[in-house]
Amino acid sequence: MTGRTARACLAVSVALVVAGLFHLGVFAVDDRPWGGPVSWRKPFTFGISFGLTLATVVWVTSYLRLAPRTRNILLGVFAADCVVEVAGISLQAWRGVPSHLNRSTPFDSVVAVVLALGGAVLIVVLGAFAVTATRGRIDAPPSMRLALRAGFALLVAGLLSGAAMIAVGTVAMRTGTAAHAYEVTGFLKHFHGVTLHAVLVLPALSR
Repeated sequence: MTGRTARACLAVSVALVVAGLFHLGVFAVDDRPWGGPVSWRKPFTFGISFGLTLATVVWVTSYLRLAPRTRNILLGVFAADCVVEVAGISLQAWRGVPSHLNRSTPFDSVVAVVLALGGAVLIVVLGAFAVTATRGRIDAPPSMRLALRAGFALLVAGLLSGAAMIAVGTVAMRTGTAAHAYEVTGFLKHFHGVTLHAVLVLPALSR
């Protein structure tokens, strides 16, 4: 995991985790509820999740057979996207409005579109790493190769489940009330949360 890009990404991952923990502290002193589309839970969980995922991807991609320049570009794009996603979620939390699906004002629409585009970038970048892993282009012992292939496959499944939730929420927002849309959007949230971090847990267990 040596190299300037990897070190920069790890620094970003630490900053994202710190941002998540900061919002947990804000929740502790504020009277806003933990659940719902407008809560401190979202910037907390997104900061922790994106920070851990970024650090994990820096680590596990060091086993993939990729040209250093290609890996650095993909990592750089991924790190920037992580920052955009967490910043967008946090911004809307501080404004006291929902982040995803929110088209109440032109500004809210811009934020929602940026977050959606960021999700698409995540699928493309992490999908590129996943394709490399599933094709077996991995320099690691057999147990680690299996863990990486399974971990990346589950990671992509987690990303696609996130896209599915946004799609369902978007349709519900157009055909019903906002409250109903936010209620039905999280129908895959547990699957989404677990599969996103399989790429950390499985390789760690294989060592």
